[in-house]
Amino acid sequence: MSSSIRRTDLLALSNLRNDGRRPEEIRRMRIQMGPLSAHGGSAVVEMGLTVVLASVRGPIECSRRSEERSDRAILDVTVKTAPFAPSADRRVTNPNTDRRLVEQSHQLKRAMEAAILLHLYPKSRIEITVWVLADDGGRLCAAINATTIALVDAGIPLKDLVCACSAGGATDDVVLLDLNRREEMSAGGQPAVYLPCAMLPQRGTVVLSQCEARLPSLKTLEKVMDAAMDGCRAVFDILQAAIREHASTLLLARAGQATIEESTSSLEQLKT
Repeated sequence: MSSSIRRTDLLALSNLRNDGRRPEEIRRMRIQMGPLSAHGGSAVVEMGLTVVLASVRGPIECSRRSEERSDRAILDVTVKTAPFAPSADRRVTNPNTDRRLVEQSHQLKRAMEAAILLHLYPKSRIEITVWVLADDGGRLCAAINATTIALVDAGIPLKDLVCACSAGGATDDVVLLDLNRREEMSAGGQPAVYLPCAMLPQRGTVVLSQCEARLPSLKTLEKVMDAAMDGCRAVFDILQAAIREHASTLLLARAGQATIEESTSSLEQLKT
């Protein structure tokens, strides 16, 4: 008599998560710098099955004089979702009225304001547009990481790289790192703990942290926060390696020892 073991049971017996990762392991990341040649800076970041495209334009002149700041530049951040991005909800969302997109735009803006040297560009504006192309959880963290790379590609000076990662889980004894969509959902009628965190790793400064679930104790919060910060440091190593690889490619191309293929893609292709 033959018996078969389901994949979920096999992963549970091996103390692995539903996608095969260990609790302290982040999802596989892929980074592409400068995919949009028509913009000042752009980047595509993949965190597992979540794909985010970020573009940066500026510094440019403010459209209205009332928006100008005499001592620094202002940030104009917009987060949009492609109609094919969500796995279940296929509705076309308006970035100006959708509550989740507006909230994430404000969170992304606060995180970037903590790192960009805005005082170098008084009376100007920097536009940041983020497209969520595929959403399997952690899209805010992916948006922050993609925006950081796009700012580097645009040559905008930063105090430090803004790196983001999430931590949490449905149980108190095991803290999961870099949660996917299934892990972000509630389990057993109880909302899962989900804490996205963004920090400046080289300075050790947390610039964004939010948790909407009720935690049983302060010790649990410290445990989840420490795990999220460890994830941010792991993301920093990946971002730094991608930037160095891109810089070395540019240097080789300048010396005539390599060629750079430019993408003709445009954000206009995503508009419906």
